[in-house]
Amino acid sequence: MNWETLCEWAEEELERAGRKLPETLQDRLAEVAVAFEEIPDEGLQRDGFPADLLGLFSGECLADRGQTMEPAPPQIHLYLQNLWDYAEQREKGFREEVRITYLHELGHYLGWDEEDLAKRGLE
Repeated sequence: MNWETLCEWAEEELERAGRKLPETLQDRLAEVAVAFEEIPDEGLQRDGFPADLLGLFSGECLADRGQTMEPAPPQIHLYLQNLWDYAEQREKGFREEVRITYLHELGHYLGWDEEDLAKRGLE
């Protein structure tokens, strides 16, 4: 699948997922940049992240806002080639995995830990 199509599908899923969130959470979406990348860079892999990572939240989470010495802007990284491969190169599966991964990483921004995410079906 070509990169432009994967980006287009991913963008559509982010918009769809955002519209389904409660209004109180929709206001938070603009605070978090989303980057589409093919795969994690070698630096992340050297830091122990798997090569097949689907998504990653980086930066300061909402709960820590203003409390860190060197805050980094919040950002969600979605690794589209990995998501495509994980979905066995099927559009429907890709779109679903993009949505789940996006909401999972957004949950980290909101300060939810893995248990909180699991309770919400975003594991």
